Amino acid sequence: MPPHPTAGIGLKPEHYADAADDRRDGLWFEVHPENYMVDGGPRLAWLERIRARHPLSLHGVGMSLAADEGPDAGHLAALKRLIDRFQPFVVSEHLAWSKRRGAYAPDLLPFPRTRAALDRIARNIDQAQSVLKVRLLIENPSLYMPLSGHQMYEVEFLIALVRKTGCGLLVDVNNVHISGHNLEYDATQYLDRLPAEAIGEIHLAGHDVDPGRSGLLIDTHAAPVSDSVWNLYDRLIRRIGPRPTLIERDDHIPAYDVLMMERDRAHQRLVDEYVQDPAHA
Repeated sequence: MPPHPTAGIGLKPEHYADAADDRRDGLWFEVHPENYMVDGGPRLAWLERIRARHPLSLHGVGMSLAADEGPDAGHLAALKRLIDRFQPFVVSEHLAWSKRRGAYAPDLLPFPRTRAALDRIARNIDQAQSVLKVRLLIENPSLYMPLSGHQMYEVEFLIALVRKTGCGLLVDVNNVHISGHNLEYDATQYLDRLPAEAIGEIHLAGHDVDPGRSGLLIDTHAAPVSDSVWNLYDRLIRRIGPRPTLIERDDHIPAYDVLMMERDRAHQRLVDEYVQDPAHA
């Protein structure tokens, strides 16, 4: 059998009881730590119960690592308390910004990939890793339109961050597919260039087509994983070997058993990879 964890899902309150009782092999759950940065209450109690049986990952949405200011000290302190309490096997954040001068935007915003931005984000990652005492995994964004001022391709930027900070990568295959479609680049070539040793986790999610005439793909997390994304995922894990893989669903959330059918599909792919090449373990 492969080591734990294999495939997991994003934990939602409506699924707490099912998650706590689930005995699936390799199952794990991801939560956004910002929803649990409290001193007590039922959410933390449920998380304690689930953590007693399954591994957890913490996937942040509020660190704003690409901002032109350092991570908020209070945010890092609250996140460190969660890490100490729940001992997640992975802690991750987005390559984006959402905060500036005390104002927060309810989104993960893009930025020009300049050398100055690389140095700034590397400093922010170094600061976060120093406080949290963990290796952060950084997630590639989903993009919708060209942004002027880039000096580096996205893959080059991610590789440079890994080299400068020792961070790892969370590869969101759906984001690669969306960005490749919207910005007209080859998603397979993007994935083929990512360094295998840096990839600590994979995300799979669904998307929708813009209902207007733009033809854009929108990263909604409101639909099943598409065949195109499953095909990219298969290609990726054949190259790099099994990695903990998350099924994301944040809207139109189905019943637990329906969602777990997608999770089990990813789990079986990972098991098959371990069986075919035990060296990947």
